[in-house]
Amino acid sequence: MYQASEKRYDSMTYYGSGSSGLKLPVVSLGLWHNFGDNADYENMKALCFTAFDHGITHFDLANNYGPPYGSAERNFGKILKEELGGYRDELLISTKAGYDMWAGPYGDGGSRKYLLASLDQSLKRLGLEYVDIFYHHRMDPETPLEETMWALNQAVKSGKALYVGLSNYNGKTLAKAAEILKDLKCPFIINQNRYSIFDRTIEYNGLKKTAYELQKGIIAFSPLEQGLLTDRYLNGIPEDSRIKKDGRYIQETALTKERLLQIKKLNALASERGQSLAQMALAWVLRDGIVTSVLVGASKPQQILDNLEAVKNTGFSKEELDLIDQISTGSSL
Repeated sequence: MYQASEKRYDSMTYYGSGSSGLKLPVVSLGLWHNFGDNADYENMKALCFTAFDHGITHFDLANNYGPPYGSAERNFGKILKEELGGYRDELLISTKAGYDMWAGPYGDGGSRKYLLASLDQSLKRLGLEYVDIFYHHRMDPETPLEETMWALNQAVKSGKALYVGLSNYNGKTLAKAAEILKDLKCPFIINQNRYSIFDRTIEYNGLKKTAYELQKGIIAFSPLEQGLLTDRYLNGIPEDSRIKKDGRYIQETALTKERLLQIKKLNALASERGQSLAQMALAWVLRDGIVTSVLVGASKPQQILDNLEAVKNTGFSKEELDLIDQISTGSSL
C-alpha cells in the first residue's frame, strides 16, 4: 500500500482560487493523456505518487478522457481505491462534462439532462460520492445559459460537487454565467482555459481580464502547447513524441520552420534564465499572479519533477517579457 512522503507539503506553493477559500497547488496534474486504457497502469500509479509526494494535490479529469471515453476516470478511480483512498481529504479531484460522451442527442452539450447524468457516471467510475470541482467543459450555444448554470447549481446542492467551474468560456459569457451563479449562491470559483506563450486567446477574448475583475481563479491547460514549448523538437521530431504517436491534437504541420525558429529563440532565453524551455513556459503563465495553477501532463515521473522547478523563478524583467512577445508574434524573426 502506497504511503505518501511526509515532506509532500514542504516545497509546494498553494494559491487561493479567486476570492474563494479553496487553495490549488501552483502546478496541477492533468489526466487528459497517459491515463487511458492504452497506457501502462504501473506508470499511471507512478505519475500519481510522484505528483502527490511533491505536493500536487489536484488531479484533473473529464468524462471523455481516455481513450476510450471514461477510461481515465476509471483508471484513476482504481488508483484511488487501491492506493490513494486514505488521502481523499487531502486530494482535490475535478471532472467535467460538455463535449461528446455517448451517442444520441443527450450525450454532449450543456443540457441539465446531460450534465447531471454525466456527473453520476463520472462518480461511479471514480468510486466517489462527490468531486471537488465539476466543470461545464465548453460553451453551448444551443442550450440556454441559465439551464446549464442551474444544472451546475444542482450538482452542488445534491452534494455531488463542492465547487463548480467553467472551461473554454470567453469573457463575455463568463460574466453572464457568473451573475446567474451568484444569484443562485452557487460556489463558482474557477475557469479552465488554454493559455501559453503561443496561445494568448484568453487575453484577446476577455476571459483573463474578466476573471480577474470578478475574482475567479484560472487554471491553464496546454501551457506547453502540446510539447512544442519544450526541448523535444529542437532537433527534429522524435519517434516517441506526441506528434508521431497521436496526431489528433497536434500534427507535424504545426512544426513549421518559423515555429521551430521561435522555439529555438525561446529556448535560448530560457537558458539565459537558468531554466529549461518548459520551465520558462510554465513560469510565464504564472508570471502575474492572475493564473491560479498550471495543468501539466506527463508520460514519465521525471517530467513532473522537472516541471515543478518552474515555480522557483516566475519573475520576468520587462525586457524578457517584451522579447517573449516579439518572438511569439514573429516580429523578431
